[in-house]
Amino acid sequence: MSTTTRPIPDHISIWGELSDVDHILHHVDVPLAGRTVRTRVLQAGTGPELVLLHGTGGHLEAYARDIAGLALDFHVTAYDMVGHGWSDLPDQPYTIDVLSDHLVSLLDTLGIGRAHLSGESLGGWVAAWVAAHHPDRVDRLVLNTPGNIANKPEVMTRMRDSTMAAVRDPSDTTVRRRVEFLFHHKEMVTDELVNLRRQVYSRPGFVRAISNTLVLQDPEVRKDFAWDPSWVSRVTAPTLLLWTSHDPTGGLDEAEMLLGWLPDARLHVIEDAGHWPQWEQVDQFLETHHTWLVHGKDPS
Repeated sequence: MSTTTRPIPDHISIWGELSDVDHILHHVDVPLAGRTVRTRVLQAGTGPELVLLHGTGGHLEAYARDIAGLALDFHVTAYDMVGHGWSDLPDQPYTIDVLSDHLVSLLDTLGIGRAHLSGESLGGWVAAWVAAHHPDRVDRLVLNTPGNIANKPEVMTRMRDSTMAAVRDPSDTTVRRRVEFLFHHKEMVTDELVNLRRQVYSRPGFVRAISNTLVLQDPEVRKDFAWDPSWVSRVTAPTLLLWTSHDPTGGLDEAEMLLGWLPDARLHVIEDAGHWPQWEQVDQFLETHHTWLVHGKDPS
């Protein structure tokens, strides 16, 4: 009798991605505005420092498919931002300056003087803010689908409503809908990824925490931190704008705006991906980072 063996999928599980790479997952106490924020951190690899920043309502597993590949070239640090994932949830608005101060304090705590920063969505906004206000801490930047550069009210409303709905009702249906929003290939959204989000969103105090994050979708709060040439032009770090062909939060017209504001920037588009190219197009994502951060060349 013959049997047919199904091939092993490219992606088995989030932690399966790290099965053959040495890594450390730990919590560190990070000083922030007179308090200590217990911050969840994953580190792997050796080489130049590279810090990965996730998006709104996210956590470090957003980069689970990339850490092993990036660790071949870099000492990689991925972390849960304050108010996110399994880091502490202090009751205060998580505005861009607060999220940026948390990152700089984390670098101090980890003994990292300078680093490459690669941020997705909200993480790209934070990375750019740090580069503008703490230029001595940043080598090169990757702004990965930073989203809604033009501050469109309809995008802010959709982001706020879909995220809050998933946190208030962390059922499979609502959380899956929120995660699928990030993907062009929605069939790539796994039960594991959805259930991780459900667990995060079910943490005590997380409704309050996500409300503190979503203040950035309020135009009155956002105006103090909105993408604008007054501060974006202060980013001296060489910057790669990493866009995609199907980003639901902003088109190439917004990338062109940033190209006009940033002193030293390039644009690279990953095809056939939505808001999470680091998950949907892993090989392209890794090659882009290798070319830009290791060789200092334009991936295009």
